[in-house]
Amino acid sequence: MSMPIGAIPVLPLKNTVLYPGITQTLRVGRDKSLKAVDAAMLKDNWIVTLAQRHPDKPIENPDELYHWGTLAKIESIKGTHEQGYFVTLRGYHRMKVNSFKTDTEIYEAHTERVDDTTDIDPSTEGALLTSLRQISIEVLQLVPGNTEQAQELVLAIEDVGLLSYLAAANIEIGLDERQHLLEMTSIKDRVMHLLTLMNQQKDNLQVRQDIRQKLGTKLGQTQREHILREQLKTIREELGEGDETSAVEDYSQKIKDAKMPKEANDLALQQLKKLESSGQQSPEHQMIRSHLDLMVSLPWSKASDKKDFNLDEAESILHADHYGLDKIKKRILQHLAVLKLKKEKRGSILLFIGPPGVGKTSLGQSIARALGKKYQRISLGGVRDESEIRGHRRTYIGSLPGRIIAAVKKAGENDAVFLLDEIDKMSRSFSGDPASAMLEVLDPEQNTTFTDHYLDTAFDLSNIFFIATANSLEGIPLPLLDRMEVIDLSGYTIAEKFHIAKTHLIPKQIKEHGLTPDQIEISDEALFKTISHYTREAGVRELQRKIAEMARFASEKILRGEAKVVVELLRLEEILGPERYQNEVADVVATPGVVTGLAWTPVGGDILFIETALVPGKGEMIVTGQLGDVMKESAQIAKSLVKARLQTLAPAFDFSKFDIHLHVPSGGIPKDGPSAGITLLTSLASLISRRVVNPKLAMTGEISLRGKVMPVGGIKEKVIAAHRAGINEVIMSDRNEKDLKDVPEEVRSQMKIHLVQHINQVLTIALGIDLSDWSDELLYHPKDHDANLPSAMSN
Repeated sequence: MSMPIGAIPVLPLKNTVLYPGITQTLRVGRDKSLKAVDAAMLKDNWIVTLAQRHPDKPIENPDELYHWGTLAKIESIKGTHEQGYFVTLRGYHRMKVNSFKTDTEIYEAHTERVDDTTDIDPSTEGALLTSLRQISIEVLQLVPGNTEQAQELVLAIEDVGLLSYLAAANIEIGLDERQHLLEMTSIKDRVMHLLTLMNQQKDNLQVRQDIRQKLGTKLGQTQREHILREQLKTIREELGEGDETSAVEDYSQKIKDAKMPKEANDLALQQLKKLESSGQQSPEHQMIRSHLDLMVSLPWSKASDKKDFNLDEAESILHADHYGLDKIKKRILQHLAVLKLKKEKRGSILLFIGPPGVGKTSLGQSIARALGKKYQRISLGGVRDESEIRGHRRTYIGSLPGRIIAAVKKAGENDAVFLLDEIDKMSRSFSGDPASAMLEVLDPEQNTTFTDHYLDTAFDLSNIFFIATANSLEGIPLPLLDRMEVIDLSGYTIAEKFHIAKTHLIPKQIKEHGLTPDQIEISDEALFKTISHYTREAGVRELQRKIAEMARFASEKILRGEAKVVVELLRLEEILGPERYQNEVADVVATPGVVTGLAWTPVGGDILFIETALVPGKGEMIVTGQLGDVMKESAQIAKSLVKARLQTLAPAFDFSKFDIHLHVPSGGIPKDGPSAGITLLTSLASLISRRVVNPKLAMTGEISLRGKVMPVGGIKEKVIAAHRAGINEVIMSDRNEKDLKDVPEEVRSQMKIHLVQHINQVLTIALGIDLSDWSDELLYHPKDHDANLPSAMSN
């Protein structure tokens, strides 16, 4: 490679020295240095590097530079003249400056090349090379980090002079020492001096390593975590994830404030560690955050501020919110009294059973208000998936906690009042049985450790006041029903509906329709007729809708100029249309074979008519009206009992010449249940004897083949329905007498109740036939035909 001729541009170096055979990248920013690089590019990229004698001072004249340097060639330049260069230089020869040229904007120098002197034989050179390699490897092994490539480079170099320059460029020595090594022309002297310096470097690195090891052992876990956290914070800031550290600290404080039980606290801390180690782009990052959000927001130890309540105040609230229901209110107050006396809140769970609109849900709200607790309503109607109660496992996409834990989070208190609405409407499917999942929620012995699949740790539900509602017991599994105390809310009487409308419904609808009490008035007669002729229900929802119609009617009239609207009896048809319900009993013509029966339905009691007729035939029975198996069997029993008494009822009647057609109107509605036995019997007896039954006489009860009248359920609803329909007499089993205590006094006082034990009494009351002397012995006596009977019967 040809040497440059003449003056060569000079590049001053601060705090470093460039050696021959070494490639180094330098930042050039000073004006003269930038111009020197530009000038070198015009001279085939040759430049001389000279170290400053005083790096902290600006260069005023060439004497402030060492006169020994290195001839280098510029291999690459990055950057601009305005912002500075990053210059990669490769050193070629040691140069000595003979003179400086100072008449230009830069320093230029006339130099001569100074090569190493050969003052060693090959064996000495080999020994020096081996020693220098060994000490270099030992130093590299003590340097922190991966130095394998550097060690391989050292082992590959065979020139002791080049290796000495490489070692000098990479050990920690001062600028003067570096310059001294450059100016040493004897390879032997330079290597020997370098070995001394590198031994010192080795000892220094060994001490540092020992200190690091000792500090590493002495540093406590907290300090180590702090250092690692700071490093992690720096890394995340570089990655644009700086907010994550503050989020972790925020969660850590929230976990402390939540005061979780040990099991839950350990799980939260475990999730927090996972959050720290996962990046924001990790698929499970948001899942962990969602789980932690739920855990820190649950009221593990937060209860309501109102620790006690006044029983008299609770009673006043119940009376103010609900008219009637005295027995129900008494039972609720007894339950509240037990809660007040007990230190542990675990106890029975109330289940309100009754038709729609009787106030089950609003009773739950009143209880919450009486206790001063938060109120949460959980609708269970139509729930078919167990995970709706227990939650989904977090491994699933879109997983959520169950409705119970979600309601606890929303309430923000661990002793709220929860209303489990429509608990009888849950159903089983391939996704599991939610009713089975409710067992743990409602069992006082188990709900202290209720585990939601999403939450994945136990939560104590024992302080929550659970109230369930249902329309009937049929849809509730027995194990679940066993964990609740049933409180029956049957329908209201006409008088109770009247007071509810006056006290609650009318003021509410007036307010909701933007009216004032001075703008609308509903007369008592119109209200009574609305209840009896426009609604037919156990509750008051339909009545509320009719009152809303009146309010809308009044709103229109007032906007058209009327000052006040009075809803009177004569105006009802204009507002509500034609009457929907007539007095059914009054319309029934007394006909043989037609008898009024009583039925229970999930929406309250109702009346039904059993009709029978004779048609030519062979003694068979035709049953229509969508009757179930129980009623069909009752009809067969009734036929047998009537045939047994045929001699008294109609001696001349021949069953073999007629078929009996039995029909229950409203054939589109399925009807079944053990309560129509005596009604079917009376209808057949009335038809056969051609005696009419008073339409205002109703009956309910089941029959046995021996003629016994057996008790049935739903007495309160049936009697109230009979009273509502205009019936004034009811026949039932004497064993149902205890159920009459639940019937309001105003209803009982207006009705005559016949309590019977046997069907003979029923037929005597209904048909006026005296069967008091009738014997229940077999009408067919085997003693007259012993020869034709099997031996077992004859004995």
